Amino acid sequence: MTSKGGDVIFLLFLLFAMFKSTFGKNWVFKIYNDATSKGYPRDSLSNFTEFARNYGYKAEEHTVVTEDGYILSVFRIPKGKNCRGRIRQPPVLLMHGLLQSSDSWLDAGPSAGLAFLISDACYDLWVGNVRGTYYGRRNVRLNPDTDEQFWNFDTHDMGKLDLPAIIDYILNETGSSKLNYVGFSQGARIFFIMCSETSGYCDKIIISINLAPAARLKYTKSVPVLLMIPIFVPTEPLLGELEVYQKGGLIQKAASFFCKDIILAGTVCRAALALINSYDPGSILTQTIRVLFGHFPAGTSARNLAFYGQNVLSGKFQKYDYGPSKNEGVYGTVQPPLYNLNRINIPVVLIYGKNDVLVDSKDVQWLSTQLPNLIESYQVRRLTWTHVDNCYSQYTNVTIFPKIHEYLQKYSKDGSV
Repeated sequence: MTSKGGDVIFLLFLLFAMFKSTFGKNWVFKIYNDATSKGYPRDSLSNFTEFARNYGYKAEEHTVVTEDGYILSVFRIPKGKNCRGRIRQPPVLLMHGLLQSSDSWLDAGPSAGLAFLISDACYDLWVGNVRGTYYGRRNVRLNPDTDEQFWNFDTHDMGKLDLPAIIDYILNETGSSKLNYVGFSQGARIFFIMCSETSGYCDKIIISINLAPAARLKYTKSVPVLLMIPIFVPTEPLLGELEVYQKGGLIQKAASFFCKDIILAGTVCRAALALINSYDPGSILTQTIRVLFGHFPAGTSARNLAFYGQNVLSGKFQKYDYGPSKNEGVYGTVQPPLYNLNRINIPVVLIYGKNDVLVDSKDVQWLSTQLPNLIESYQVRRLTWTHVDNCYSQYTNVTIFPKIHEYLQKYSKDGSV
């Protein structure tokens, strides 16, 4: 399976490289007046606020600065277009997965994108971004293009620094003392890290709803993840700190170029998504595929991918492994410490799919035994539900949103209009 997956990825890369010379000025991140005439869906070239406005939703862009100077764009939909009631309190924070951005919550369109669905249910919705994405590629001191140190981060930093800064900003802006949290994959991972490594921030969340939570990855069978391990784990310490899979890079440009074509989107690009995780027949619309590759992959650091790879190899949810000697200097132990999930005393919900080969159900079941205040561990009833379905499926409104809404409603109250 791994060999065939590698052959397919290599073939796709060769096809991408053949067309490298065709890419140019059309990749500036804004809507071109003639975008649709060039074959690109308007939504694929839209940023978050533009995408929301395409469907009549009012969205705001806010700027958050972390303790170590990373500048993150965070978006807000204060009231969904189809909200007919009073806005519920507290605000809701929605966080994306690995190599994604806030745009992933819009890509499935207003009938299925969780940013649309949650805001339409009358929640004050905030949608975050982490360092290393195209919405988090700035720093008050470091230049991402010239300063290698900019890329010296992984999910530990996102959980310890990015997420607390975003939470503080939202609470300050809204006047709320707490918020509700929805995190997908990496978005769930950084919540667990934040609760383990910071003081008081976990208590600023009333309930945390975690979709396909990427904590321990012992049983992952995802072909790209398994291929990533021999590439990034041994080489990252040697090559230094690097940006990888960025928006505007060869892979993203090529994917967006090819996948704008309806036929390729429904065949080659659909197969590429299936390689990332697994296949759920009919779940992701061809139009969604045409749109999402305009925003994916969104970029991260090589160190972050190496960190994921280390966790797969160790089969543990533990901190970055620098090697025995440096570990003793950093941690005081030869082995990196485990993250302390026992510190998470707030209500937690886990939602997962049986057909998710990236975050395997056995790892979710293990996670459920580690959490002191687990409210529910819910398996999506659609047995073919995959990892990426959580963002891109046309069926989110009937598969996962009812469960999300159930708990958000239970831990919310009506506020002002």
